[in-house]
Amino acid sequence: MSSDASVTPIAEKLEIAPQTYQESLAARSWDVPAFDIEHIGDKKSQYSLVIPVINEGERIRRQLQATHDLGLSDLVDTIIADGGSTDGSLDRNFLKSVNVRSVITKTGPGKLSAQLRCAYAVSLIEGYDGIITIDGNGKDSVESIRDFARALDNGVDYAQASRFVTGGKSENTPLSRLLAIRLLHAPILSLAAQRWFSDTTQGFRAYSARYLLDDRVQPFRPIFMKYELLAYLTVRASQLGLKTAEVPTARLYPANEKIPTKISSANAHMDLVNVLFSTLKGDYHPPNDTRH
Repeated sequence: MSSDASVTPIAEKLEIAPQTYQESLAARSWDVPAFDIEHIGDKKSQYSLVIPVINEGERIRRQLQATHDLGLSDLVDTIIADGGSTDGSLDRNFLKSVNVRSVITKTGPGKLSAQLRCAYAVSLIEGYDGIITIDGNGKDSVESIRDFARALDNGVDYAQASRFVTGGKSENTPLSRLLAIRLLHAPILSLAAQRWFSDTTQGFRAYSARYLLDDRVQPFRPIFMKYELLAYLTVRASQLGLKTAEVPTARLYPANEKIPTKISSANAHMDLVNVLFSTLKGDYHPPNDTRH
């Protein structure tokens, strides 16, 4: 664990208790898109499980059911970060039956990074010690949530899922995607991070509150609108000398079905490439921060 004195204790950061989320965001000078929030259950865990979704249909319902049936909804508090689903997959009676704690619906601008900013801000305001994030498209091994919680328990500030490390598993991964990960995405972000990460495209990861609240990170900025935040947070922890780890997971693409992904157009792929090189150049560092 880093002993850098510039890391402000969580208690000091969270000592203000304003009456509303908007007041709390303003008090911290966090830029977060407008959102609605509905609490279905009570806070009961030290960690939140943030699941970004938009029209995931039966995939998210199967995933939430499996999380509940494995007892994981008692280990972590599930928070849905919805980008505006209209497919009925987030029926509140169903969500209550699988112990979902909250639904945050982004109403302001932005895509994935904007959804995550909303959910991460709420998690930190409510005093969670760490945040685990898993995609809502059913490709990831939900049983690995226990391993991410264990990593946070052991003082890891950033834990990244990997299907490629010992104990990990990959199934039906499209060849084009596999080559992009191994030859482009992982090498560039690993160079930026100053340590090797083998599976950097995965949204399955965990962050300590200490990491996200570090003044040298500042994730609540409007620059993070599409896919920038995931890339930035992949590299920033090790740049700052914080404790990082890879967690073996299974990523299973469905056989003989359309690939569940939100990144399919040529423009989306170009955006991702631009994000990689912007991350490498340090474009997402906090203003006036020259420490890479």
